[in-house]
Amino acid sequence: MAEIKNYTLNFGPQHPAAHGVLRLVLELDGEVIQRADPHIGLLHRATEKLAEQKTYLQSVPYMDRLDYVSMMCNEHGYVLAIEKLLGIDVPLRAQYIRVMFDEITRILNHLMWLGAHALDVGAMGPFLYCFRDREDLFDCYEAVSGARMHAAYYRPGGVYRDLPDAMPKHRPSSIRSQKEIDRLNEHRQGSLLDFLEAFTNRFPGYVDEYETLLTDNRIWKQRTVGIGVVTPEDALAMGFTGAMLRGSGVQWDLRKKQPYEVYDLMDFDIPIGTNGDCYDRYLVRVEELRQSNRIIKQCIEWLRNNPGPVMTDNRKVAPPSRVDMKSNMESLIHHFKLFQEGFHVPPGEVYTAIEHPKGEFGIYIVSDGANKPYRLKIRTPDYTHLQALDEMARGHMIADAVTIIGTQDIVFGSIDR
Repeated sequence: MAEIKNYTLNFGPQHPAAHGVLRLVLELDGEVIQRADPHIGLLHRATEKLAEQKTYLQSVPYMDRLDYVSMMCNEHGYVLAIEKLLGIDVPLRAQYIRVMFDEITRILNHLMWLGAHALDVGAMGPFLYCFRDREDLFDCYEAVSGARMHAAYYRPGGVYRDLPDAMPKHRPSSIRSQKEIDRLNEHRQGSLLDFLEAFTNRFPGYVDEYETLLTDNRIWKQRTVGIGVVTPEDALAMGFTGAMLRGSGVQWDLRKKQPYEVYDLMDFDIPIGTNGDCYDRYLVRVEELRQSNRIIKQCIEWLRNNPGPVMTDNRKVAPPSRVDMKSNMESLIHHFKLFQEGFHVPPGEVYTAIEHPKGEFGIYIVSDGANKPYRLKIRTPDYTHLQALDEMARGHMIADAVTIIGTQDIVFGSIDR
């Protein structure tokens, strides 16, 4: 029998599970991984350097393109840092809208993760179900911002505009029957809140469908139970946050431990795992889908009953109303000055962090008093998790590397920043 020799294998970037931009150099003993060396930089966005050349407001859309599955959450961390430096308050209605869209974004992220992770491991069905359900939430993004993904909806001081009173409707089409159009428009007769409420009523049933396909599926459990085990001590030592940390049994969630906006007024639970393996992290994220749905319901109820401003009245950062611009030249000049030159931020430094769908997302800004940051550094959770891939993959088979990449829920726009 021929002797099995150690050899080195390039896993990706061509491999479908490697996101197209991860080169993983695996040192193997037969099919067993001895060492995994991630090579990054194939999707370098230069966001931190670009932000130093742009005004504070111009960098908001760049945040969407970091983790392009958790768009508004990235914006949230960034505008919180600016607001902290400026010392401005955000209207309560804008805070509720932000929390609601943070949780919509968390569901969007987890649906993308669940569909892609299941597909990588070999299950086709969940991918189709998850993408079906993401479409409704993208419609909510589009209704408030005009864009289905890169919204640029959060602004220092609040949000771009209030929630619309009407949802866009599907129009008659040559490729769809009138019956199909009527079905698609069934929940679009009212406001965005009506549409979203109908979604939150349906969504627990959708989560049940995902669990029916996967949770007790023996193939899914064979591929995830006992794979990529991380102890609570190792998870803390390696800087894990989010579901990666909670999957190892550590109850840490910034929404509870360091609440921001109106999270301290929300009623929700923090799911945690017990074994720290890929299966536990799956269970944690699935339960987070249900908890996010609970939070969105609470926000809808409050927003229905509490109209009010969604932008600060501080004219240093807030644009004038369109009515004022039509009748007042001074307001028109202020509008152009604000969007061309931006606003100046007092000198100082600040770090703010939010509970991003992937973990702790932090923004560190150093201001020298100019209209753009002197330095901007971004702490993204998936970058920290990727460094643990070597530790998690050792002793596993090549096929398990796919499962471990999937369980980390990494997106390279925020890794190669």
